[in-house]
Amino acid sequence: MAHVINGSASRYGTLPIAILCLLFGAFASGHNIRAAERERFLSGQLLVAMPDMKDPRFAESVIYMVKHDATGAMGLVINKPMAKGSIEDLLKGFGLEGKNSKREIIIHYGGPVGARQGFVLHSDETLLENSTKVADGIAMTADVKMLEALAGGKGPRQSLFMLGYAGWAPGQLEMELKTNSWFVLPGDKALIFGADADKKWRQAMDKRQIPL
Repeated sequence: MAHVINGSASRYGTLPIAILCLLFGAFASGHNIRAAERERFLSGQLLVAMPDMKDPRFAESVIYMVKHDATGAMGLVINKPMAKGSIEDLLKGFGLEGKNSKREIIIHYGGPVGARQGFVLHSDETLLENSTKVADGIAMTADVKMLEALAGGKGPRQSLFMLGYAGWAPGQLEMELKTNSWFVLPGDKALIFGADADKKWRQAMDKRQIPL
């Protein structure tokens, strides 16, 4: 049975993990990212909401940017846990065998778009054929087989599971940056995969204050 994570998860309702996955039970297709795009745009970096963020869906959000190019942008919120429960129940929610795994997993709110799509953001020592390597040892996999690997103890060392993502049309994110809705930080694995989600936004804010 899933239960609410303390802190930021209190802003969201919670359901048993199997029910969550019946409601939101699909993985999205991966995105191919070219090295040149990473240099020109924000792929692999962190997008951090300013304190006066006007969109309540993104208040105090920290987003890892998986894709950003001339066609738009896609990222995953890393600091909004919704529920915690058995990875066996999660797999059953996707219609798969639970593998008799005793491991637990946290379901995160990845963003307001594609709420029926699941994503695993993870360290890249473990990859599937359709995984997307983003930058600096971080990858994204939109395939339930990665959950099976995690259940069997054969998955990546660091991972976050999300439902939904944040998406921007061409030029939309650039406009939001100009209006100071966000600031940008380098991708930081310690912050991204840190255990205390409630502290991630403040940690990001503190990093912004450090002179370069």
